[in-house]
Amino acid sequence: MRRSLLTGVAMLLAATAPAWAGSDTRPPVVVELFTSEGCSSCPAADAFLGELARTRADVLPLAFHITYWDNLGWPDPFALPAATERQRAYAALLSGSPGVYTPQMVIDGHTDAVGSDRAAVLAAISAAPRLPAVPMTLARRGDGLALTVGAGPAPRPARVVLLGYDRQHVTTVARGENAGRRLTESNVVRSITALGEWRGEALSRQVKLPAGEAYAVLLQAEDGQIIASAVAGASPAS
Repeated sequence: MRRSLLTGVAMLLAATAPAWAGSDTRPPVVVELFTSEGCSSCPAADAFLGELARTRADVLPLAFHITYWDNLGWPDPFALPAATERQRAYAALLSGSPGVYTPQMVIDGHTDAVGSDRAAVLAAISAAPRLPAVPMTLARRGDGLALTVGAGPAPRPARVVLLGYDRQHVTTVARGENAGRRLTESNVVRSITALGEWRGEALSRQVKLPAGEAYAVLLQAEDGQIIASAVAGASPAS
C-alpha cells in the first residue's frame, strides 16, 4: 500500500439526480475511493465501497481508479489519468504534499482516511458538515443530460463537475499483486468533465452523455469542500 498524509481536493466530480427539495434536506455525503486493481490492499476497500453503495442512501460512493500502479504488473482497465490528477489535487490542498496512496477515501472533499478503515470512514461520514442546500437536478434527455443548479449562498466560487460511472464490474486479475483474484468493484468512474464555475446564480446546461452508464454532478469549492451533489439514473436499455 502506498501511503502519504493525503487529504484534499481541488477539482469537482459530478453527479446529479433528484433536486434537494428543501433547506433541511441534505444531499448525500460524497465518498471518493482512490483505488487500483494492481494494489493488494485495495480489494477490502473496494468491497466496503460496494457495501456503502448497497446500504447507504445518504452516501454517494464513487471509485476512482488511478494510473500509478499500472506499470507494476497489472494495468487497471478502468484507470484514468484524470483520477490520478484529482487525487494529487486533494493531496496538495489538504496536506500540502505530492504523495498519494491507495486505498484512500476522501469524504465530502475535506477529510480522508485509509479506504479499508471502516471505523474512520464511517466517523468521517457522520461528521460531514451540514451546508445550506443548493438545489440541483440532472436528467436524461435523449442522448444528452439536462443540468440545473439553483441559486444559493456562495461564499466562494465552486466548480461544476460531471461524472460518468458504471454500477459494477467484475474482473479476474491475471498478473500483479492481485493475480488470480476475482474483483467486484462498484460505482467505477469512467469520465470526469469540468462544466465551469458556479458563483451563486442559477445556471442550466445541456451536455452530451459522458462515458458511463449512470451520471453524477458535484459543486466543489476551491478548498475541496463539496457543497452539493446529485445523481441521475442508469441509461435506459437500448
